Amino acid sequence: MRRMSRPVTRLIGQGVRYATKLRGGGSAFPGLVMEKLHPNFVPEELAKLPKGVVVVSGTNGKTTTTKMVVQLLESQGLKVFTNRTGSNFVRGVAAALLGEMNLKGKLDADIAVLELDEAHAVHFVKKVKPDYALLLNVLRDQLDRFGEIDTTRRMLAQVAANTTGTVVLNREDPRIRSLAENVGSETQVRYFGLSEKLRAMFPSDDEMRSAGAGGEKKLAPELPAASVVLKDFTGTAANFLIDGEEAAGNVNLYGVYNIFNAAAAMALTLEVMGEQADRTALLRELAEITPAFGRGETLSVNDQTLQLLLVKNPSGFRLSLASADARDYATMIVINDQYADGRDVSWLWDVDFHSLQNGGVSMVSGVRAYDMALRLEHDDVTVASVNEDLEQALAEFIKKSEGKPMRIFTTYTAMLAIRKELSKITDVEEIS
Repeated sequence: MRRMSRPVTRLIGQGVRYATKLRGGGSAFPGLVMEKLHPNFVPEELAKLPKGVVVVSGTNGKTTTTKMVVQLLESQGLKVFTNRTGSNFVRGVAAALLGEMNLKGKLDADIAVLELDEAHAVHFVKKVKPDYALLLNVLRDQLDRFGEIDTTRRMLAQVAANTTGTVVLNREDPRIRSLAENVGSETQVRYFGLSEKLRAMFPSDDEMRSAGAGGEKKLAPELPAASVVLKDFTGTAANFLIDGEEAAGNVNLYGVYNIFNAAAAMALTLEVMGEQADRTALLRELAEITPAFGRGETLSVNDQTLQLLLVKNPSGFRLSLASADARDYATMIVINDQYADGRDVSWLWDVDFHSLQNGGVSMVSGVRAYDMALRLEHDDVTVASVNEDLEQALAEFIKKSEGKPMRIFTTYTAMLAIRKELSKITDVEEIS
């Protein structure tokens, strides 16, 4: 059989993507078609981008940080291609490429910024060597999928080793910091970090475990210099040190962790732009960044605000809880244990829920609702209602919120279901 030409396979892929979208199908299927018809489609197309490819990976904060990087680079005048739905497979990137190309096969972009989870990143960098990598953290997250935490570190080490230009690392996470050892001799290493004042607020996985076990705190190692340091913040106002110079900006996103994510995104953007970086535009754009899907996303329901907060590991849940006073919100928690959530929910016992004692929890739902309710009981948190039926639980929660702003802490598959239910009564942004 004669092999089809590249333009023909690409047009077939675009046609499949259009038909799939019309039928409401999954976003990665057209990419699977392209993998079969033209296996080198993704590396060939990404190689054409003048500014190259950025990979963002790590356990926590990938989606929001990727969104920040995209907007910050656009503020510098670049046209950015990204896998907006967070489809991690090579086929997901292929599907996104098909969606952005015109009928002549032209991708109007200067640079690609791709969110990849740790396991998928390993396979991706075998096909596409990134020009830049931004590696955020290593926390216990879905260990039933990826194995022990050091396995996750080894996955990210392969990303670092395959990056050809600059690797930007979180100096506050010892496992991420150690990835400098895996970077090739021709590749530069840069860091983002925290001031000494803020370090206790963002513990590494080891620090969380030792604190929970009552272990002795070890002396902090000497840390490398960071190109961007989050010096301090009050509310949404943040002070940074950029190459040692003070700079102020606003990060209008829920969660103190997102201000640290902003430091990471700025460090990466400065590496891409080099001497051409416009720092004034960079800081101005920070205030314009809106939440990524489910990461503090705010909806309007019956003229009340409702925030969706994705939770998947102890650190992220703890920082979400610390970002607001429980007394100011009606709170719902939804825990599922499907593959995409992580089947092992024992991590809930590593979260300190005492901050919810003031205000309590209005509703607990999801497949593991009673496990979550038991966990809250052990921290003396009052739970008004438990209902495994998510549709019923959500309706009751909204009805009984008593005019307060609402927030829902939820695992991934539950979030998809919640958004589907909410789309029946309010505007919810489509993600595919």
